[in-house]
Amino acid sequence: MKEVIILSGKGGTGKTSIIGAFAHLADNKILVDCDVDASDLHLLLSPRPIEEHEFRSGVKARVKSDQCSGCETCVEICQFGAITMEEAATISQLGCEGCGVCAHFCPEQAIVLEENHCGSWYIAETDYGPLVHAQLFAGEENSGKLVSHIKNQARELAESTGINLILIDGAPGVGCPVIASLANVDLALVITEPTQSGKHDLERILDLTDHFKIPAKVCINKWDLHPEMSTEIETTCQERGVAVLGKIPFDRSVIDCQIHGVPVTRSDISLAAYSIRELWGKLRDWLQDQSLLQSH
Repeated sequence: MKEVIILSGKGGTGKTSIIGAFAHLADNKILVDCDVDASDLHLLLSPRPIEEHEFRSGVKARVKSDQCSGCETCVEICQFGAITMEEAATISQLGCEGCGVCAHFCPEQAIVLEENHCGSWYIAETDYGPLVHAQLFAGEENSGKLVSHIKNQARELAESTGINLILIDGAPGVGCPVIASLANVDLALVITEPTQSGKHDLERILDLTDHFKIPAKVCINKWDLHPEMSTEIETTCQERGVAVLGKIPFDRSVIDCQIHGVPVTRSDISLAAYSIRELWGKLRDWLQDQSLLQSH
């Protein structure tokens, strides 16, 4: 089984559009959307839910109103200002950090800590294969833990169904969900764009893949909007020993396909689709070469 993750140092580089195209081109694969804070792969692939599960992580405090004496001890000691007093103490679920101090010091033992329901995760079917994705509720934390959970679910599903490829849409940036999504992957394909911020964020991602010793390849999206910067990015990649696997031109038909909810590679007239097909061919050849090396 091979795992390939698509990353970008910033949002808006076209990462999800490209993995949506890969979903159309690849055979025998499972798709995973690890951008659990703001997932959008499902908008392109129109999944049909098969399973829905609650994701629970951490704890939040809850008041047993019938046991509360109104002493206001909890109000005074809460460092987050999450507790107010009316007839009984009331705890804001958005303000509560689950530290447990209020429950520990409540003289009436009227406050309990309960496991926090902070999101949901799904197994769905699409026209292009199974999709495992998730969504954290607004303001919730533990995105890295949720990413690890859905990746484990995808691996179990792949093993049980004989699927040998997992394609992962990673979160933008270099934070906790990105680090969690990098676990056990065989290749990171980094999507960048020809801007100064794109180049800067590409280097941050490559520093991260270097740190975890994960092979990385680069794709420059909309390269023709700034050819000079694209050349500069290619030079940077060459100096770092990282191959630029593809360059995709700017193409308005990509936007049209997004509006209609279909991968751009389903279009016969798109220049971007042609470049993405070439990119996928090179990526597929690399994966096959790695499989041959491991088999020997």
